[in-house]
Amino acid sequence: DQCVAQGVPFAREYGGYLDNRSFGGAQVSRTFYARGQTGQQLLLGAYSALSRQVGLGTVKMYERHEILDVVVIDGRARGIIARNMVTGELERHAADAVVLATGGYGNVYYLSTNAKGCNTTAIWRAHKRGAYFGNPCFVQIHPTCIPVSGEHQSKLTLMSESLRNDGRVWVPMKKGDTRKPNDIPEAERDYYLERRYPSFGNLVPRDVASRAAKQVCDEGRGVGASKMAVYLDFADAIKRQGKAKIEEKYGNLFDMYYEITDENPYEVPMRIYPAVHYTMGGLWVDYNLQTTIPGLFAAGEANFSDHGANRLGASALMQGLADGYFILPYTLGGYLGGTQFPKVSTDAPEFAEAEKNVKSVIDRLLAVKGTKSVDYFHKKLGKIMWDKVGMGRNEAGLKEAIAEIRELRDDFWKNVRVLGESEELNQSLEKAGRVADFLELAELMAVDALHRRESCGGHFREESQTEDNEAKRDDENFSYAAAWEFKGVGAEPKLHKEELTFEYCKPSQRSYK
Repeated sequence: DQCVAQGVPFAREYGGYLDNRSFGGAQVSRTFYARGQTGQQLLLGAYSALSRQVGLGTVKMYERHEILDVVVIDGRARGIIARNMVTGELERHAADAVVLATGGYGNVYYLSTNAKGCNTTAIWRAHKRGAYFGNPCFVQIHPTCIPVSGEHQSKLTLMSESLRNDGRVWVPMKKGDTRKPNDIPEAERDYYLERRYPSFGNLVPRDVASRAAKQVCDEGRGVGASKMAVYLDFADAIKRQGKAKIEEKYGNLFDMYYEITDENPYEVPMRIYPAVHYTMGGLWVDYNLQTTIPGLFAAGEANFSDHGANRLGASALMQGLADGYFILPYTLGGYLGGTQFPKVSTDAPEFAEAEKNVKSVIDRLLAVKGTKSVDYFHKKLGKIMWDKVGMGRNEAGLKEAIAEIRELRDDFWKNVRVLGESEELNQSLEKAGRVADFLELAELMAVDALHRRESCGGHFREESQTEDNEAKRDDENFSYAAAWEFKGVGAEPKLHKEELTFEYCKPSQRSYK
């Protein structure tokens, strides 16, 4: 109702009631949707509501600014240091409380479905100020993305999960089959999700579908030029429902796929492959969404809450909107109403220290004057993370990843070349600061994944799986949220455990057979 009031055009049944559809991980139609662009429509609704408040004068917007540090005074968050991305000027902003709603850190993998501007800088620098980081290794891999097409790519495109309602996922039975998809007879196709998970079929959860796609590609049965893709086929749905009905449901998605790949999904199957989509980890928060720094709150994907190790589809409604509309207005109000706030000036020494810290990082980046671009290091980091801290993880690979990340970070600070100056529009400098933070966060992600010697949700340790190659949890030893405390770059972080207690619903082995 909140979203509808903001103008989000949710799908309706003939009688005018909100419609529902199936989504991965559920056998009932439980998901409200807006055609194949629900997330985008939710964003537009939120942006419209924000713009209205800006117009009314209740909100002041600082466009094209980037937060680079949190200012802590007497143990409480009392402001931020931000950089004006147009002029390069560093600005001090004092406050009674700080809320970070800066999104997730999926771009640590370089290639992800996230916008290129998404980064970890705000929450990572808050972490370095004392905010614990919760479950950093929990990452969601989305199974229906357009595959990587070459080294030139800087991001990946997500195809809506709604496509799995009607599309059938398959690969050839034979390894190395180079025939065109429409030339492969039905008897020589492996609809592997339907075969392995007859109860859920193509609507298994995202982590299960992603690992299954990786497995068949690793077996040599991948399709397309890269052989790192599987087919998502709508031929049966078109025969059963007619092209017009499929176009009504997914026309915008089919058009987008055609524009990107020059392949018509009405005539040939789509090619898809998993990609990083969402990070369940983030700043640890309590039930009030407050971090371990009093007065510093984190909302949405910036925090670790709600999802645990596995995020189901359509959760933007649950977390992003619930945090902002229904939790923070009360918990933040309670904090402000119940706390004494001595007057704070931006001339306070803590502001000067924080600004000096930010400026020292900027100056250090500009002073290296090496020979390698920022993107060179980001791509190298992304490959390490995808290969060794991605869909399948094991002890040897994670230890290698930690060593390689440290080596790459050292090389970054010796050989990166950042063009331009600090006091100007400088996207090279912006990227360099973000990649420097990714290089530190990546190590913590690998450390967390190495520590958690079990498989759960999106975290799959190859040493911990069932005979059917499914995730195998270890509830006796790992039934807790891991909250990590920063102890210095390259130093061993300190683990704090938030024990998970289940009184009514007990954890059990997931099965989608």
